[in-house]
Amino acid sequence: MTKLLTIFAMGCSILALSACNTVKGAGRDVESVGDCADGVKGNC
Repeated sequence: MTKLLTIFAMGCSILALSACNTVKGAGRDVESVGDCADGVKGNC
């Protein structure tokens, strides 16, 4: 069971890290979500 959870955690980490290659990219991702959430047309 522990081995399965470790593999799952590593898989999730790899997917999260591959989504944005840099800290700057992560900041852009978070900012774009905030812009989309504010409800202004054309931000999504």
